[in-house]
Amino acid sequence: MPAATEQNFQDYKRAEAKALEIMREMKATTPRTVDIELALLVAVFELHKAKLPGATISKIVQGHLAVLAEHYAQPVTPPAAPAPTTPPPPAT
Repeated sequence: MPAATEQNFQDYKRAEAKALEIMREMKATTPRTVDIELALLVAVFELHKAKLPGATISKIVQGHLAVLAEHYAQPVTPPAAPAPTTPPPPAT
């Protein structure tokens, strides 16, 4: 039997796979990304609304988004150092 944390992760991965499946179905329903985004956020609020006020749900979402933003961040390539330049010869 897997450890509790491993079981939690497996449960999460199943839920994530289902959410991505639903997202693909939604993309087939509407080409408007904003419609899909809002509908998914409404689903999160509906998930919690019986137990939590909207402001608390919003804070939960913002916390998750902060973590996800770091996970999905593109690595930043530092700018290349300027090429060394040779000074012009002294004027005669």
